[in-house]
Amino acid sequence: MRYLAVHERAVRGTFDFPIELYRVDVSHPRYEMPFHWHMECELLLVRKGSLALSVDGEVFHGKPGDCFFLPSGAIHGGKPELCVYHCIVFDMDRFLQDRAVCRRKFAATLGSEAHIFTFHPAGSSTARLIDSLFSSMEGEKPGYEFVTTGLLWQFIGTVLEERLYAPVSDEARLDRQRAEQLKNVLRRIRRDYASPLALDELASEAGMNPRYFCRVFRQTTGRTPIDYLNYYRIECAAELLCVTGESVTDVALSCGFNDPGYFARLFRRHKGISAAAYRREHADSEAEHEEGRTSWTTETF
Repeated sequence: MRYLAVHERAVRGTFDFPIELYRVDVSHPRYEMPFHWHMECELLLVRKGSLALSVDGEVFHGKPGDCFFLPSGAIHGGKPELCVYHCIVFDMDRFLQDRAVCRRKFAATLGSEAHIFTFHPAGSSTARLIDSLFSSMEGEKPGYEFVTTGLLWQFIGTVLEERLYAPVSDEARLDRQRAEQLKNVLRRIRRDYASPLALDELASEAGMNPRYFCRVFRQTTGRTPIDYLNYYRIECAAELLCVTGESVTDVALSCGFNDPGYFARLFRRHKGISAAAYRREHADSEAEHEEGRTSWTTETF
């Protein structure tokens, strides 16, 4: 099973209940969150530790109890620190489709000209609702579908009641346009990360000149294009080390590193330990979790 994806295409939940829950801790191969997007909305709750979450170029720092709302299509990625975080992904259009009055109200207030606040701090009215929503999904008690759906309606209602949204500024519109261009680059990196990729090629995917492209890419991801390419390759290698028995050298080669020595140095720089030690550590952590954990979804989020 491969976890890394830039544009998620998985169907969330079921047709009648289009909501899916994902739990992530340090043992999960997708613990680090490379930049990606999906057409569904997402709610994210930090349970333990801290999470630096970047959403369309803006960085937020979450601690236990803090929550985030990610709109459809937002480019987001995160760097966790001793973190456990849970995510709920849901299709807003399918959620609203049978509620004509609510759909009209939502579109009138939160259409293309406004966006829900991203950050909902621990203890706020919306964070308490989101926490209860996660608890309902995790418990799966009889009737939890009704409770979950009701809490999601309450969240949207509270956003409207407390005006937890803002108009889309001209700058934000420009950022969205740039994000759409960068999605082409992220698709290319996802598809061809194991092949040689030059800066000019990536800039061409974005339709920008290299200098401007480097500036925009760094504003969005916090990294230069080549640094991000190497980061993504290391994340792919880390995943392969966890889910395959390939040798470290073969993993390095399959992820675009022709120099095993360079791969070893870069892996240690990103992960803090050697590739072999990372594989052993993950295997030990996974064995410990197998005894006590119940159902963990293995698809991407």
